[in-house]
Amino acid sequence: MVDLLPETLQRWQAVEAMAREHFQRSGFGEIRTPLLETTDLFCRGIGEGTDVVGKEMYSFQDRGDRSCTLRPEGTASVVRSALQHGLLSQGAQKLWYAGPMFRYERPQAGRQRQFHQIGVEWLGAERALSDVEVIALAWDLLASLGVGGLQLELNSLGTAEDRQAYRDALVAWLEQRSESLDSDSQARLSTNPLRILDSKNKDTQALLEDAPTLADALCEASRERFAEVQRGLTALGIPFRLNPRLVRGLDYYSHTAFEITSDQLGAQATVCGGGRYDGLIGQLGGPQTPAIGWALGMERLLLVLEAVAQADPQGVAARLTAAPAPDVYVVNRGDEAEPAALALARDLRGAGLRVELDASGSAFGKQFKRADRSGAPWALVLGDEEAERGEVRLKPLQQQAEEFTVALAPVAAIVERLLNP
Repeated sequence: MVDLLPETLQRWQAVEAMAREHFQRSGFGEIRTPLLETTDLFCRGIGEGTDVVGKEMYSFQDRGDRSCTLRPEGTASVVRSALQHGLLSQGAQKLWYAGPMFRYERPQAGRQRQFHQIGVEWLGAERALSDVEVIALAWDLLASLGVGGLQLELNSLGTAEDRQAYRDALVAWLEQRSESLDSDSQARLSTNPLRILDSKNKDTQALLEDAPTLADALCEASRERFAEVQRGLTALGIPFRLNPRLVRGLDYYSHTAFEITSDQLGAQATVCGGGRYDGLIGQLGGPQTPAIGWALGMERLLLVLEAVAQADPQGVAARLTAAPAPDVYVVNRGDEAEPAALALARDLRGAGLRVELDASGSAFGKQFKRADRSGAPWALVLGDEEAERGEVRLKPLQQQAEEFTVALAPVAAIVERLLNP
């Protein structure tokens, strides 16, 4: 778990602001759910046999002897909230969220035990067209952030019946080769065999090259649905690669599953993943309702954006990750000047400018050095003499221009000179 310091948060806020605008244009409304939920919500929603529930959740008994868990993901909480507040009775719900999640994992670059996600959930979305729109929403957001080297990986998990047929075929095939599996995969063979497809063990992955695929078990309706998703993505010009080994780590997924990766960190790193979960809402006590969604990891995304910004200092990612400089730096010193400088800074902020007020009381030379480092294009200079005359000096810091003096009031005149020198 790490602290988020001001410089980092400026980048986060820029990404969140762009995501918020992106979602609003597509008709998604924000939802905020508690960090703490009942453990049963995730056991029923994510699945008892998953690594998340079995190994990674932060759970404890509260003083009322209730088992509580810090949320490890956002979808189950959003569905719980929609059911609790009767949102589904109002029709399909297009929702988005952002916030911290918690999993007991081995910390590494871009992955912490407290991590942050931005995600969308479209509850009541039934048609393949919905899958295409939700995938396009993620793709377009990442592209607008300046993320390059994107690759969309796509698979269909079919219906529950398709998955059961595939599970039976996969287990039968793997049981004949169980001695060649890594220890984790051997344990999953009896609890959650589909997760073996997601093994990071190279020998297991090599073995799986010859294993039966989920595509072989799909019924005709599932095949046609998946083909419709592919046609929709092709029509939008979004390239994709079929990955028959792609499974999501949570049990509630069905039909379309996808991940978006980027090569900006040197290897293909997943920045966004999601899919359809038509059974989850019914599983949590609601009416059988189709749904689809995705989530992206903020920590991983910020690492990607920083890499992109270094490679292209003039690009979108560089502008997003750059800390905004103040519009003006107020240099001031003296008993008469300091109150006038304070009032001036306040008025300029009220007029919409970003203003840095030097409150050190140090010599003008030191203040000017700090003004130069701030990146502000202008310094407003107030000493006791200027304050007594009711004036302020405007000194350019980032351009070749002459210094000039204007009246302290009205502030609108100062703003006009700053914006239109």
